[in-house]
This record gives sequence, structure tokens and C-alpha cells, in this order.
Amino acid sequence: MYTRRLSCKITPGVQRHMQENNEVIIMPPIEERVPVPKNAKEALPNMSPQEELTMRSNTIKLVSDLVEESIEPTTEDVEHAEELAREMMINPELKPEFGNYPNETIAYLAGLVAQTSHMVAKDLADIKLSVLNGLLQEASLAKTSRERISAWSKIGEIDGVDAFKRKTEITHITKSGDELEKELLETINSLKSKVIDGEHTVVDDD
Repeated sequence: MYTRRLSCKITPGVQRHMQENNEVIIMPPIEERVPVPKNAKEALPNMSPQEELTMRSNTIKLVSDLVEESIEPTTEDVEHAEELAREMMINPELKPEFGNYPNETIAYLAGLVAQTSHMVAKDLADIKLSVLNGLLQEASLAKTSRERISAWSKIGEIDGVDAFKRKTEITHITKSGDELEKELLETINSLKSKVIDGEHTVVDDD
């Protein structure tokens, strides 16, 4: 299925009206032979479940603000959202059919997912800080140099410290064809000067 270009003809009466009122009609160009999606699901881009959930919840919020109607999930909506959130946490590869749920369930689910993601990120940051503090304490209280070096080595490997990470710098030099040809000739001449002259002996196979 493809779209077709729509033609629009302005009648003389409409043209006179436009001229009298200084009106201008702007007709945007319409592309031809653009495939029309078979359904709403096909029209959506390929998204992860979290991205689709965010997109749907933002749309629900926008429409709610435009019509000035609040989103008030019922007890049933909350239960469905919590159940779906648990399934998504247990199986990260799960792709729920969000279109089968009411807007109230999707809005509440989006809030749960956002809150959980924030809590996980905060927990990971707290754990990383605790590990770093513990290693610093071990390094300062180490009784032997071996224990101290081991603690400092672990600290240096922590992401963000990166004391032992190697950094490689690449410099790009742009040269003209004449410069490259000159350097090539100089290299060839230098190689010629290093050739050792000597006697060549031909050995027969017989």
C-alpha cells in the first residue's frame, strides 16, 4: 500500500478572495510511493521495552495535561503494574504488549520502573564507594608491604581511578602527494646507499 500525491486546484472565486484578503495558501510537498504501515505496531520504531514504556508514559502524560484530566490508577491497575514490573525484572528479555493495558496501568508501571532504576543505580554507587573506602583502610592499616601493594593495586583498578589503564594517542598527519613522493624517494635512496657490494658466485646444479 502506498500513498498518492494529492492534487489541489484553486477555483477563480477562491483566487479572487485570496487576492482581496491578501491570503496565501501553502501546499507542503507530499512524497509519492511511501509505504503506509499496516498497523500502529509496525509504525513504531524498534525500541527496547524500557524505551517503549517511557514513550507511552510520556504520551499518556502529555494527553492528560492537554485534556486536563488526572491519571488515577485503580487498585486493579496497581496490581497489574506491579505484576508486570516483577516479570520484567525476572526476565529482562521480556517484551510485554503494553498496548493491551490501560493508560493508568502503563503510567503506574513507568513510575515503578523509573524508581527501581534509580534505586539500583544508587545502590551500585554506594557499593562502589564502600569498596573504595574499605580498600583505602586496608592499604593504610596493612602490616606488610605485600598487603599494602595488593590493596593499592585493587584501588587502581577501580573504574574512575584507572591508575593502571594504558592510554594510546594517535596523531593523524595530513600530507600532500608531492610531500609523500619526496619522502618515498628519500627512503629509496637511503636504502640504495646501504646495499653492500660484493662478488656473486654462480653455483651449477651439476
